[in-house]
Parts: sequence; structure tokens; C-alpha cells
Amino acid sequence: MVPDSKIQAIGRVLQDPNRPLKERFRALFTLKNLGGECAIAAISKCFADPSVLLKHELAYCLGQMGDIRAIPKLVEILKDVNQEPMVRHEAGEALGAIGDPTVLDLLRSYSKDPVTEVAETCQLAVSRIEWLQSECSKVEKFNGADKFFSVDPAPPAMETNINKLNERLVDESLSLFDRYRAMFSLRNLNSPESAKALATGFKCNSALFRHEIGYVLGQMSHDIVVEELAAVVRDEKENEMVRHEAAEALGSIATEAAMTVLKEYLGDEARVVRESCEVALDMSEYENSAEFQYADGLLKLEENENGMTG
Repeated sequence: MVPDSKIQAIGRVLQDPNRPLKERFRALFTLKNLGGECAIAAISKCFADPSVLLKHELAYCLGQMGDIRAIPKLVEILKDVNQEPMVRHEAGEALGAIGDPTVLDLLRSYSKDPVTEVAETCQLAVSRIEWLQSECSKVEKFNGADKFFSVDPAPPAMETNINKLNERLVDESLSLFDRYRAMFSLRNLNSPESAKALATGFKCNSALFRHEIGYVLGQMSHDIVVEELAAVVRDEKENEMVRHEAAEALGSIATEAAMTVLKEYLGDEARVVRESCEVALDMSEYENSAEFQYADGLLKLEENENGMTG
């Protein structure tokens, strides 16, 4: 049991805008893994930060914690039209991840939000919570999900044939929820072939969908898709949230070719892209070193700071 004083000390690292972003991210993921009311409070204090990337990640972590005590802050962020779409979208997704049916009416109302990414996210969140309430959630069994430690916006499909899943993935006549289910089945197969199939999703119309493709390719970390991810990062006409996920995926893959692209875009005009490259390079350093524990909840950062011993 970590005392609140130490959690608050880690929170101060997260909340300090003068700290390097990579340090603040490590503090955030440490808080996520520690969990509890004190960690939620520390994370919730940062939504006025100028970094859209950081705020988006705050909402993501609150959702992954699965704690209903985070719901009021996430509802506040979803409702706040002054927050950036990327942040509001992540708040909606986080509410879906927590899965509490008390937010269904709210999510249904925001499923008609004028910001497409927010509306689509809330539609997915509604579908996920309804699925959780259905009999299907009790009988459907999935292979491969245990390799990935995330609460996803949709459950995987039961289908395991890559070609059939790929057809479903890019069929824009289907609901977004069904296509997401195909996406997570392809991820769970976790092969070079399924990664290549997923990369075809970058040609689809929904920016939200394309951004999730980047996310799952990062989870899989197959270097066979470095070229496709690099093309997304380099496309300055692409939605920033999609470029951001592609950059972080390159950081997870952590090959020399992937890091070259990230270094190339450290000075990108879009702040969320250049910050993503900065954080992704730190992730790649973790991938190549036993010293870094990005999401393992270690307190090394706290231990090395003066005045942080609580």
C-alpha cells in the first residue's frame, strides 16, 4: 500500500509544467497503476494544462483505471466545449471504459455532438455499455485479449479469419462498433499478417477510426507496418489525433527506422505531433532498456527527487 503522501508527490511531478513532458507522462502512468481516490484527484487537477496531448492522456488513464470515482471529472470534460475535441473524445471513451450504465443517457445525448470525433466516440461508448449489459458479454469468449492490458472501446469479434475480418474492418456500411470489433480481433491475432490487414484501415474516412488503428498497431509493435505508420506521421494534412497515435505506435515498435521518423518530426508545427514524438522516443528508449518502466507503476521517479519522499 503506497501512502497518500507519496502519491501526492508523484502528482506534483505530473502537475509541474516546468518538468519535461516525458517525466510527467511517467508520473501519470505510475498514478494510473497505483489507482485509488488520491491518484484520481492528482490526475484530475491537470485538465487546465496547455498540452492537449497530456490532457488526452489524463482522460485515457482515468478510464483505464475503471474507477467510478473518476466519472464526475470525465463528465465535466466531455461537456466542456472549450476543451479540445481530442480531449473531449478521450473523456467519452473513458466513460465507456468504466462501463457504468448511469452515464448512458449522457452518452446518448453526446452521440449527436457537432464534433464528429466526440459523437462517434460516444456512440461507441453507448454500444460498449449496452454490450456489457447483454447476455452476449457473458457467453462470448475471446482468444488473445490477455496479451494486451487495456480496456478497449469494443469487444473483439468472434471471427478469427484475417480476410473476413479485414473485409469487415473496412466496410463503411457497417456500424463503427462492428468494425471496431473486427479491429480488436485482428489485434488479438497479433501476427504480421493481421497487422498488415489493420494498416489498410488508414484509408477509411473516420479520423476516430484511423486513430484507433494507430493505437492498436502500437500495442502489437510489429515492425512490418513501420512504413505505413511513418506515412501517417508525415502526412501534414492528416488529422492531428491520427498522426499522434501513429507517432506513439512508432515509439512502441522502437526500431531504428521508427526512431528516425520520430526524430524527424520533433519540430513539427502541430504541438500534439511534436510532443507525441518526444514521448514516443522516450517510449522507444524504454523498449530498448530494462531501466525504464513506462507503465509498471514503479516509484523510481519519486525516489530520485528531493522533497518527494513524503
